[in-house]
Amino acid sequence: MQLDFVRREIERMRTQVHRQRGEIRQLQRAGIPTASAEALLDRMLNKIDELCAKRDQLKKEQPPPAKGRVLGGRSW
Repeated sequence: MQLDFVRREIERMRTQVHRQRGEIRQLQRAGIPTASAEALLDRMLNKIDELCAKRDQLKKEQPPPAKGRVLGGRSW
């Protein structure tokens, strides 16, 4: 299912963003310029935003959950 794939991709990208932020902090402590790393981080965050929008669109396209009786439930 495509919705599950998008959700997994969002989680994977969030993990990568967390790592990237850690690497940026290490570079800053070492006094190394971080402009390119921060540009990469911005692109990653934009990609996550796009995936979230796609996820929301896919959720809207899904049919609502079926209403029905509980198995063995009462019929009143």
